Amino acid sequence: MVVSMDEYRGRGVPPPGRPPGPPPRRGGGPGWGQPQRPRPPGSGAQPPPYPPPQQRPPYPPPQQVPPRRPRPLQRTRMLPAQRGPKGGAGAPPTRRPPRPRPVRPRPRWGRRIRNVLVLLVVLALGFAVYVDTTLARVAALPSDSATSSEGTNWLIVGSDSRANLTPEQRDEYATGAPESELTDTIMLLHTGSGPTTLVSLPRDSMVDIPGHGRHKINSAYGRGGGADGGGPELLVSTVEGATGLHVDHYIEIGFLGIVSVVDAVGGVEMCVPEAIEDPKAALDIEEGCQTLDEATALGYVRTRATASSDFGRVERQRAFISALLDKATSPGTLLNPFRIVPLASGLSNSVAVDEGTHVWHLAQLGLAMRGLSDGISTTVPVRDGVVNWDKKRASALFDALGADEQPPENALGP
Repeated sequence: MVVSMDEYRGRGVPPPGRPPGPPPRRGGGPGWGQPQRPRPPGSGAQPPPYPPPQQRPPYPPPQQVPPRRPRPLQRTRMLPAQRGPKGGAGAPPTRRPPRPRPVRPRPRWGRRIRNVLVLLVVLALGFAVYVDTTLARVAALPSDSATSSEGTNWLIVGSDSRANLTPEQRDEYATGAPESELTDTIMLLHTGSGPTTLVSLPRDSMVDIPGHGRHKINSAYGRGGGADGGGPELLVSTVEGATGLHVDHYIEIGFLGIVSVVDAVGGVEMCVPEAIEDPKAALDIEEGCQTLDEATALGYVRTRATASSDFGRVERQRAFISALLDKATSPGTLLNPFRIVPLASGLSNSVAVDEGTHVWHLAQLGLAMRGLSDGISTTVPVRDGVVNWDKKRASALFDALGADEQPPENALGP
C-alpha cells in the first residue's frame, strides 16, 4: 500500500523509513539543531504532544489553458558593444594586442656606400687643401694698378727657366744652359658674360716697359727684379699698360712643369698639321693625330722650324695649352688617383701663382680653357711682322674685352 505525502501528513502516519513518533523539529524554532533525547522513566512529566499537522486544501483540478499565440518575429537590431569598466562585470573580453611586426634592418650596403662617399669627399677636400698650401706664390699683381676692366683676366706665362731641370733632362730636351730666364709664352685669357677669349702676345712685340723704355715684351720678366720691380710684377705692369686690361690672376709654368704635367696625365692628344724636324728642340714629329709624350710636347711648343715661324709657334702653343688643360680637367684624370696625385705634385713643384690665387681658381681656369672650343682663340693684330702691333685693331680688341663684350671680327689677328 502506497501512502502519499498528503495522507501521512493529515493522518499522522510517518513516512516509510522513519520510526513512529513526532517528527524532528525544523530549523528556525526553539531547540533547533539539538535532537530531543528520550526521558528516562520517573524523570517527570512528559512533554506535550505535537499539535496535529495543519490541514492543507487540496490542489485545484487542472484547468484547460488555451494555447499561447506565437509572438510575431521582430527584426533584431545589433547594437555596438559597449565597453564597460576595465575588468568589471559584464565587460567584454579584452582583445590581446597584435604583436608588433619585426623591424627589418636597413641594408648595410646603402650605409657603406654613404660612408665611402663621405670618405672620398673628405679625402678630396684634404688633398685640395694640401695642394693649395704647397703652391709656389709670388708677388705678381702690382698694388698700384690703375687699370680696371669687366670680367676676369688671367695672364698665363710660360717661362724658359731651366733651373729645376737636371743636366740629363737639359740634354734630353735640348733646353740649353740654365742661366736663361725669359718668358717664352705670354697669353691673356678673358672670361665673363661673353665667349671665352684667349689672346696670344708674341714674345718679340715691342712695348713700353715701365722704367726701362721700349723693348721686347718677353724681356720684362728678366729686367730689374726685387726692389726694382722686375720679375712677374714688372711683366704684369707691362701687359696692363700695353693692353689697358686689369690682370686678376697670374700663373707661370716652366719647362719642368710642362714635362711633369704631360707625364702625369699620360700624354696629350693633338692633331699635328705638318711634320716638323728640329734638332735644336729635340723634335721629330710626323703629321697627323697622335699622343705627345713629355719630350715631344716640350719640343712642339718651343720649335720655330716652320714657315710661319713665330705666328705658327703661338698657334701651336695655344692649341697645346688648350689640349693639356682639357686632358687635365677631364673626369678620367680627376677621378683617377694614379693621375690626379702626380698631376697635383707636378703643379705644386713647377707652377707659380700670385698671392691671391688658390687651387679652386685653378679649377676655374681649367674649366674656362675647356670652353675654348666655343670661344675665341686669336693673336694680337700686328704690322711689320711680329714686332709692332696694329694699334687701331689692337685697341678695338682690348676695348671689347675690357667691356666684357665679344671682339669684332676685324679686330682679330694677326
